[in-house]
Amino acid sequence: MRFTNTLLVALRALRRNSMRSVLTALGIIIGVAAVITMVSIGNGAKAQVEAQVSALGQNLITVRPGSYSSGGMRSGFGFSPTLFPEDAEAIAADVKDIDGVSPEVRDHNQVLANGLNWRTNIMGVSPDYPYIKNWPVVQGAMFTEQEVKSLAKVAVLGKVVVEQLFPNEDPIGQTLRIRNLPFRIIGVLGQKGLTPWGEDQDDIVLVPYTSHMRRISRRTHLSSIQIQASDADLLDKVKISVEDLLTQRRRGREPDFTVRTQEELATAFTATSRTMTLLLACIASVSLLVGGIGIMNIMLVSVTERTREIGIRLAIGAHGSDVLTQFLIEAVLLSTLGGVMGVLLGVGASQLVAHNLGWPILVSPLSVIIAVTFSASVGVFFGFYPARKAAQLDPIDALRYE
Repeated sequence: MRFTNTLLVALRALRRNSMRSVLTALGIIIGVAAVITMVSIGNGAKAQVEAQVSALGQNLITVRPGSYSSGGMRSGFGFSPTLFPEDAEAIAADVKDIDGVSPEVRDHNQVLANGLNWRTNIMGVSPDYPYIKNWPVVQGAMFTEQEVKSLAKVAVLGKVVVEQLFPNEDPIGQTLRIRNLPFRIIGVLGQKGLTPWGEDQDDIVLVPYTSHMRRISRRTHLSSIQIQASDADLLDKVKISVEDLLTQRRRGREPDFTVRTQEELATAFTATSRTMTLLLACIASVSLLVGGIGIMNIMLVSVTERTREIGIRLAIGAHGSDVLTQFLIEAVLLSTLGGVMGVLLGVGASQLVAHNLGWPILVSPLSVIIAVTFSASVGVFFGFYPARKAAQLDPIDALRYE
């Protein structure tokens, strides 16, 4: 009952100076709103990057030529001519727990069709490529293993290439010329969008990797090898198996390849987002600190203004703990109500940013709970000193105070 009476007294005191109470809580409101908005923007950016990495393929493992260091020297990671079709064939034959393997040969070249031309990415791949990349063929079909073996001149186009060369036309069955070689168009890929590093994945032409190596680029080495593990939990196991196999095939030579999993790629790309989110949250938290100082300042003023009231309460039998509790409750109420209003303002501001700027926004329930809890803690921390000062007032001196 004593706590309830103290709570009612604290509420009456806040209501008596309602405008001052609102202005005092404003610092907390702005601080919490800033934290919620900044964290929501950061989480949205992180989720978008994770979605883009996931869209690159499922359970993906990438082997690239070159390594970070070899023989005491830094080598050309991703560019060394050290991966060959035989490496991809060995992986497909000997490594367990994989669902697909695709050699990759990359080139950037001019293509001609329908009286138009366009410079695009020419990718030599295997029939497993769309499955590995989670990239369906929405028109026509993907080329077959037999067409890979026969060096067939067939091609599957990305959406951007179709829009540039065949506006308002069906490209299936038509001819695409690459380095003046005629390739029959047999399929169109679904729309994929941008990679996390900003490359347009739809600006692409897929051909059999054998046709690319023998007819287009005339080279013997691969740009990379894409592998799909049968399960996400097996990524590390498959990665080790691939590394062991390729090392054995080098017969004692130092590794001239690098193997990376999709999880490592996602970690690398989201690390920056996490850092920025944390930085933004720390900057926004400064507003909470300023709001807490404002609460302490106003509570000290309140103690001075209500010195006679405190003296009367102590004189008629109130304990110092009652006064301490009353002022602490006032501080916590100010900060908690400010925190709740700040959450509402922060969520509203996040939605406004998403609607007007088109940024990805993700409001985390955990960030809301932390913000409200932190704001209440600010009230306790910054309200304790004024409350303790009020509780330690001497009743006689307080009654004499003018």
